[in-house]
Amino acid sequence: MSEHPIDPHAHHYAHCLPFGAQLLGPQSANPRTRFRFWAPSCQSVQIEIENGAAQGAHAMTPAGNGWFEASVDSGAGTLYRFRLDDGNAVPDPASRFQPQDVHGPSEVIDPRAYRWEHTDWYGRPWEETVLYELHVGAMGGYRGVHKRLPALAALGVTAIELMPLNDFPGKHNWGYDGVLPYAPDSAYGRPEELKALIDAAHGLGLMVFLDVVYNHFGPDGNYLHEYARSFFREGTHTPWGPAIDFERSEVSDFFMDNAVYWINEYRIDGLRFDAVHAIDNHAWLRELADHIRANVQHGRHVHLVLENEHNSASLLGKHFTAQWNDDAHNTLHVLLTGETEDYYHAYEDQPIRRLARVLSEGFAYQGDPSPLHDGAPRGERSGHLPPTSFVMFLQNHDQIGNRAFGERLRKLTSDDALRAATGLLLLSPQIPLLFMDEEYGSTQPFLFFTDYTGELADAVREGRRREFARFSSFSDEKRRAQIPDPNDAQTFAASSPPEPPTSPSHEHDGEAKDRLDWMHFYKSALTVRAKLIAPRLKHGKALNATVLTDDTGADAHALIARWKLGDGETLSLALNLSKQSVPFNDVPAGKVVFETPPRVREQIDAKVLPANAFVAWLTGDINDYASGHDARIVGKEERRS
Repeated sequence: MSEHPIDPHAHHYAHCLPFGAQLLGPQSANPRTRFRFWAPSCQSVQIEIENGAAQGAHAMTPAGNGWFEASVDSGAGTLYRFRLDDGNAVPDPASRFQPQDVHGPSEVIDPRAYRWEHTDWYGRPWEETVLYELHVGAMGGYRGVHKRLPALAALGVTAIELMPLNDFPGKHNWGYDGVLPYAPDSAYGRPEELKALIDAAHGLGLMVFLDVVYNHFGPDGNYLHEYARSFFREGTHTPWGPAIDFERSEVSDFFMDNAVYWINEYRIDGLRFDAVHAIDNHAWLRELADHIRANVQHGRHVHLVLENEHNSASLLGKHFTAQWNDDAHNTLHVLLTGETEDYYHAYEDQPIRRLARVLSEGFAYQGDPSPLHDGAPRGERSGHLPPTSFVMFLQNHDQIGNRAFGERLRKLTSDDALRAATGLLLLSPQIPLLFMDEEYGSTQPFLFFTDYTGELADAVREGRRREFARFSSFSDEKRRAQIPDPNDAQTFAASSPPEPPTSPSHEHDGEAKDRLDWMHFYKSALTVRAKLIAPRLKHGKALNATVLTDDTGADAHALIARWKLGDGETLSLALNLSKQSVPFNDVPAGKVVFETPPRVREQIDAKVLPANAFVAWLTGDINDYASGHDARIVGKEERRS
């Protein structure tokens, strides 16, 4: 951590960028901006100012190693581009804002213009984290998300996770086709509106995480090849083209500064690093984590989370806080839906045993041969890590949006089974992640959407349809033709969740009542987590997870898992995703603190765990939460049905 403590009296924050546009001194009557641009493929560069008194082209001075510099009498609001020696004008790769989209001019931003209100915010310990992933555009931009913050805080969420914001072409995009990592997209609002959203979240006790994409650039609006070809390794190819050369210091600095920029200038509390297996450079990732932590103000809680198909447990602990646990999702998805095509094939064999390993050791694949990797080993040993090193989820943008029709899980399994799995998600010691509108039992799709035009739009639409040809249900070309066009405005509109319900307008408003029932189910479980489990998670560790058997002695889709919590008490969770009851002779000690469906305890007393049931027990004194009353939270009561 940085030795610089948080100053609660400082209301303005900025990260001084060593490149791009940096204001020099206070914004007085004679403001001045320094421009710095790395263009090793060019012999000369001009800075072209498009408005104000300094309008016109200004020569930039070569500064060695491909750098060009210039200082111009201009201030915040200045629109500019870099004019290359081939005549093309390009935006700043470190642009803080693109008011006219990715092909337009960059805007000089004064990061100190926004006055922060909640300057004494230090973040929250990781053990308290309940993540809520959302797409800012689908929720109405920064202002739309801002409106929903009080409801999320009341639900029991402690952190919102914003899908990527970096500038993309068009009015809407999934977020993973960004091309300007420093510029929050103008379709969502201006930078000060994003800061106001983050500031308001902090005032409600909510952390804000940001998903960042460092493994590739999108296909439209990336000009780096024109002036900095050495940004890429031309001989190393990825699905997105030549690989980014993280070994080059200028490239490494570009991304390291980006991470610190979001954390210090926007007061972001955590970063989720997308698909770092595509970076495939552990040394650089460790250096990145060390750089971030060395440049964060002392006392702040800042959390670094990976998405990593390689299950590299060695990156967790000292360097990164946690990893998205795809193994947890995939095993639960197979158990809930019976789907075993594509990557679910790797979890077809004994999924309940794989889930037991996930709960007791973290990853299901820890160096085991993977059928998705031609039998090659996948993963590293993870049993030594605390359960909080893993982020568990039932749904997220990938697992819904990568489906042809973007179906939510509620469309694919029964409500009772989904409630049981949700109980495990919300009360397991692993960190839970929800996807927007999930808490209302949403059946609305979340589709893959872009806003491309011309040949690129055709290529994306047809490429997506070809992608699904390997699935048995899409072997027919007519069926594939029904897959929504990502560039159709209706595809984006269909993915935007409705306003949260308040209360049913009359007794026959079944949809509103259903949504509220689901919300109360989530809220009741998260109340138990906040009061009884989260305070005890630090230094907790898994004890065991045992698969239950049916009357014939065969494995059922049921298990019981136990953890020793930080205060020495034991948390026990039982889950049955079978369609039948199973014998349950080893009833845990402690008090039942959550159960679904209602009155499960009556059957457990008869040594039976019913179908689609979930139960949580906790040993020790729970009166701090219960206030002298039975702390059991019964699903039916909390769903108000």
